[in-house]
Amino acid sequence: MYRLAAVLALIGGPAFAVGLDITVAGEANGVIHIELNEAGAPNHVAQIVALANAGAYDGVVFHRVIDGFMAQTGDVQYGRADGDLSMAGMGGSEMPDLGAEFSDTPFARGTVGMARAQDPDSANSQFFIMFDAGDFLNGQYTVVGEVTSGLEVLDAIKRGEGDNGSVIGTPDVMTSVKVTE
Repeated sequence: MYRLAAVLALIGGPAFAVGLDITVAGEANGVIHIELNEAGAPNHVAQIVALANAGAYDGVVFHRVIDGFMAQTGDVQYGRADGDLSMAGMGGSEMPDLGAEFSDTPFARGTVGMARAQDPDSANSQFFIMFDAGDFLNGQYTVVGEVTSGLEVLDAIKRGEGDNGSVIGTPDVMTSVKVTE
């Protein structure tokens, strides 16, 4: 259905906004709503939607949170709240890695980007949400969406420690991630 929305938007028909409602629990409690950038990052959005529809993101923690920068989550392999979090941030999903879909969209407060390794074509399931602008990321990471409500929930997420922002103790968790249209 979300591909139909993009086609209709291009030909001037009614557009359906594909999004995510992320219910967060922990130090932060509430819902973050993200409008997904299907036109700018169709392959990344399709993978996120597939993972969300499969329930893969439910119960995944925010494992890396750097105050003034971003909150990272989405490690469906090693980032489950009910498991051993010692490798959180090192995994992905059973789906293939994705080729970069870089754009001119700037990384501003509330921008959602795909996390990746050094290889620009290594994004899989992990994503991050910006607390503040990060112009140094522009053109280097795929922008997959933007927070349209729930920034106060984002701002309340438990912060990590040290240079890499690893969350110590009990991290906040995405209890539910639902696709909206």
